[in-house]
Amino acid sequence: MSAPVVAKNPTTDNYTFPVNRLKKQMDNPEKTPLALIACGSFSPITYLHLRMFEMCADFARFSTDFEIVGGWISPVSDAYKKTGLAKAAHRINMCQLAVDQGSSWIMIDTWEPLREEYTVTAEVLDHFNAEINDVRGGVETSDGAKKKVHIALLAGADLIQTMSTPGVWAPEDIDYILRNFGAFIVERSGTDIDEALSTLQQWKDNIYVIQQLVQNDISSTKIRLFRRRDMSIRYLVPEPVVHYIEEHSLYGDDGGSSTHEKDGKKPGESLGAPTPGSSST
Repeated sequence: MSAPVVAKNPTTDNYTFPVNRLKKQMDNPEKTPLALIACGSFSPITYLHLRMFEMCADFARFSTDFEIVGGWISPVSDAYKKTGLAKAAHRINMCQLAVDQGSSWIMIDTWEPLREEYTVTAEVLDHFNAEINDVRGGVETSDGAKKKVHIALLAGADLIQTMSTPGVWAPEDIDYILRNFGAFIVERSGTDIDEALSTLQQWKDNIYVIQQLVQNDISSTKIRLFRRRDMSIRYLVPEPVVHYIEEHSLYGDDGGSSTHEKDGKKPGESLGAPTPGSSST
């Protein structure tokens, strides 16, 4: 039997801005250092969320003059009041488990999710700019000088589509984000990226579109649906996150259906899968 996944209880009292995986020195001083910030619910985090960072790293390396020095996930606070939104502490813990296992450079920032009020994305990006550039002075180049880091939003095309939808975003926030920070947008199946960008042409030089060479349409919504239907979520989210969801009975209609250690199965495993050693007679 696997050990229980103990829930940590992050609080504003013990908050520190995470820089443990921030690149200490740039490889190429001729490039512009880049920090990627992914905002959203992450309820729960999926492999696609993590994959977006890797796709952007390849894109930045081969198609831009940026050098990535760090990546952060910033989940929304409980004040967002979205359907299916697990408590902030759970979402922080799941995100941390995912990057601890699966990444050497992505970090989880708890400043936004631990706030009592909802924080608009523009203010979140300001927070990162202040922590990285104002407090720390940017990052070092090979000659010991400091260079300001470009802060950018990393998101799926569905988010950009909401920017094009009247009444969803405040026009001044869209302008502030895309003019001052810009965005790296990963294509997603079911979203017409050209249509999504059609009303954002004035900021086109600050919007970078990344193609999905391997189509992946995993979403948190689908994970929650599978849980409610008592279906397997293995191989859709990182294994430690599967264990966490099972241990804390998240996303089921009655507080969470669970197949954890049931009939000798792995956490999250389908009840339709065979049980080793079972008899059919």
